[in-house]
Amino acid sequence: MKTHQLTHCGQRPYSCDVCQKSFSRKSSMKSHQITHSGQRPYSCDVCEKSFCHKSTMKTHQLTHSGQRPHACDVCEKSFSLKSSMKKHQLTHSGQRPHACDVCEKSFSLKSSMKKHQLTHSGQRPHACDVCGKSFSLKYNSKTHQLTHSG
Repeated sequence: MKTHQLTHCGQRPYSCDVCQKSFSRKSSMKSHQITHSGQRPYSCDVCEKSFCHKSTMKTHQLTHSGQRPHACDVCEKSFSLKSSMKKHQLTHSGQRPHACDVCEKSFSLKSSMKKHQLTHSGQRPHACDVCGKSFSLKYNSKTHQLTHSG
């Protein structure tokens, strides 16, 4: 019960020793630390994409079913996962509560702000397989790689 209450008061006493991300539960921190190991033992049987956690792989597999039962009530865009639809709906609210502490750019999603912050770090861990040009964001690397196949 005490551990559960930490999730409500904002206390996050457990920190990952690799990236310093903090957690309210020790078990959540341990599960997170697997992401740093490089191990991805769970593979999607449709596309071969691999995952650290079985639950993430199972969630991913829903994208292959073609079923998109969760529709945005504003724009009708549909999603296979309810959580994805809920995140999408934030884009319609106009609220951008997550601001970058470096440049003040704001985002509706905290995850988007965190990805953006990588652009300020100088780290460019995503390299093009063809020419070696590196990018801070994986998406930009993938988009760039398309220029080589055209």
